[in-house]
Amino acid sequence: MNVFRSLSDIYVQVIDDGLGKTMVSASSIDRGLREHLIGMNKTEQARKVGQELAVRALAKGIQQVVFDRGGYRYIGRVKALADGAREGGLEF
Repeated sequence: MNVFRSLSDIYVQVIDDGLGKTMVSASSIDRGLREHLIGMNKTEQARKVGQELAVRALAKGIQQVVFDRGGYRYIGRVKALADGAREGGLEF
């Protein structure tokens, strides 16, 4: 599970390193998710993106991932995203 954080948005993907393929992804700019994020601050949006990623991963049979924070410190939006993914049912 790889995280990228820009100044305004957050992106996360579950990547199968063996196949070199992205299995599942979610971001704060997803069309289906964007309408649910209106009025939330960036940290709340990150938590919601993590929860949505967990739903999508579990639907594909992915239950356990390795968390790659991409060099970002484990605070703020990165931590909220991880907490949201854990709340959604992913293990890491």
